[in-house]
Amino acid sequence: MAENIPRLLVATEAPPNGAGGGPAIIRQMLKDWPAENLFWWSCFPDRDRHFGRQVAAHHVARIPPKFYPNRRWCAQKSWLLEKIWAPWAARHFQKKLAVVKPEVVWVIPHCWAIPPLAQVLPQSKTGFHVSIHDYADVGANTPKFGKRRSRNLADMAEKLYAGAITRDAISQPMLDDLRARTGCDGSVARAGLEPEDFDYLSAKTGARMDSIRIAYAGTILAEKEFALFAQALAQIRRQLPLPATIEFFGDHSYRSRGWFDSSWMNERGHLPARELSQALKECAWGFLPMELADDNPRYNRFSLPTKFVSYLAAGLPVITLGHPESSAVKMASQYEVGLCSTTGDAGKLSAQLLAALSQPDPKSKYRVEIQRCALAEFDARRMRAVLWGNFQKCAATTR
Repeated sequence: MAENIPRLLVATEAPPNGAGGGPAIIRQMLKDWPAENLFWWSCFPDRDRHFGRQVAAHHVARIPPKFYPNRRWCAQKSWLLEKIWAPWAARHFQKKLAVVKPEVVWVIPHCWAIPPLAQVLPQSKTGFHVSIHDYADVGANTPKFGKRRSRNLADMAEKLYAGAITRDAISQPMLDDLRARTGCDGSVARAGLEPEDFDYLSAKTGARMDSIRIAYAGTILAEKEFALFAQALAQIRRQLPLPATIEFFGDHSYRSRGWFDSSWMNERGHLPARELSQALKECAWGFLPMELADDNPRYNRFSLPTKFVSYLAAGLPVITLGHPESSAVKMASQYEVGLCSTTGDAGKLSAQLLAALSQPDPKSKYRVEIQRCALAEFDARRMRAVLWGNFQKCAATTR
């Protein structure tokens, strides 16, 4: 790791202890980064600090929750953010940049953090590194922000990426896509396994369980596919050698959904990282759905959900469902880490699930490939070393 730790400002939409895959990646990549050399700029304040990420100062260009375009009045709220909030936030960021005087800025362009950062950073004299976790014009954002506005956000993020000293993206397909459109190269950086996770995988031996607990971590984005999975699993539950359940881990509740069955689906809530890791280890499988229709290729083909890494770290074989060109299916096809399916037929999926879930010790069966995949694709220590080296390159340009 770097001997001299530069004065770093993280600039993104989420706070230091925000929930979700993106903030989790940031925290992991900043493991052991001294708080006195870490500053933060975001659009939201920390609601709590149960993840334990401390910073020297947290500057917030606050977006009032009622003004964030989520469900109602999205067009009007987006207009207010674009025309009124974003110019003010740009001035706010510029002032904080002058106060903090960072040697390097780490930019994670996400949604409404993009406009103020895109306005200020290219004209600043501070070296910055850009990490693309998701494209701003993914399908989920278009209904909320509007097609034109989402495209503009994506264009601004792309210009930030091209103008950075160093850069990375969350998957190799995304990195290739960005290189083709910007001419700029970068590295792959995403959530990964720590040395203790690899130790766990190496020492872990198979153990029989009294039920088949299937974990789902995070927010459901491909809900149509999740409903298909629930339907297919319901059809074969009585044929399985053990009772099967789905265990939900995350902030959102799905009890109101038509596919939810409280007799065999359990909502475990949002757990701190250590508790979540332990809870996942008590499960038998992890489930990762992506969209089958590929109507949202900007997400489907380029983003890689962090839950995939969480499952591997817990030693869980993964049930991957999605379009053949989706990033997750490509990864699961390259390594035999569980069941990988591209079918949209509930009957065919039921047959596949029956064969996979009837295995007496799936963790042992897939353990070697889980280790191989984790070491080749998700070594956190290796990715962190590359990122910290990039920070030093950026700091050298600032000096």
